[in-house]
Amino acid sequence: MQQRILLPDKEYFNIGEACRILQVPPYTLRYWESKFRVLRPTRRQSGHRRFTRRDMETAFLIKDLLQNKKMTVGGARQELAARQRGGRVTKSGAPGAGLAPGALKLLRQIREDLKRLAAEMSS
Repeated sequence: MQQRILLPDKEYFNIGEACRILQVPPYTLRYWESKFRVLRPTRRQSGHRRFTRRDMETAFLIKDLLQNKKMTVGGARQELAARQRGGRVTKSGAPGAGLAPGALKLLRQIREDLKRLAAEMSS
């Protein structure tokens, strides 16, 4: 079960505040920014990062995936991408994994029909 994080009643957080709330050092947060496209804080004119509440929620999710669930950066990226699409990443990662058995059977049948048609057309 995912724990609900209570953020201070603010819209924006500087990197120091974000790191204190997330309990990670600044270099870790900057590293996550370089590896995860979904974590892109806005910049002030002075170049300082401004993390929104949504950025903070994303950072908490990244922290959970990397530190608590022991995922790799690549695996965490896949999980975040799947969550953005509204799906889930399957453990096997195989094509068709997670589909209903009837749907998978139908897709296999269509693939065989297409192969047969392609062979007929090329001969």
